[in-house]
Amino acid sequence: MTTNTKQQGDATMRFMIMVKASKDMEAGVMPPEKLIAEMAEYHEELVKAGALLDASGLQPSSKGWRIKYSGEKRSVIDGPFAETKELIGGYTLIQVKSREEAIEWTKRFPNPSIDGREAEIEVRQLFELEDFGPSEAIECFREMGVGGKR
Repeated sequence: MTTNTKQQGDATMRFMIMVKASKDMEAGVMPPEKLIAEMAEYHEELVKAGALLDASGLQPSSKGWRIKYSGEKRSVIDGPFAETKELIGGYTLIQVKSREEAIEWTKRFPNPSIDGREAEIEVRQLFELEDFGPSEAIECFREMGVGGKR
């Protein structure tokens, strides 16, 4: 999906809308055409409003892995992962002017459940580089174009 950008200097905040995974998503069940159409319409509205930065569904955890840290040691743990309620099935990244605007957009998010029943999304605000004090490391991220507004 293409990304949409805003002019630097706009007073904006970024939020990630995370779709909680379901057993169907983890089983690789593809969403019905009706749900895909509802998602497309919602995301098109975000594009028209200049609020969409990115969005995508995620493959089942059986195709993923985790890295477990113990000091400097790292271990790879292959999926699938048992606790579906702790998994993310997809995301939408938006950039808006306020928390209230983000809430209004997320209240309009289509029910992501494949069967139209219960589902849950979680929304978290992203840190901006400006949230951290000045430092050489922060400047390095800024030069890379990572971690800040577009």
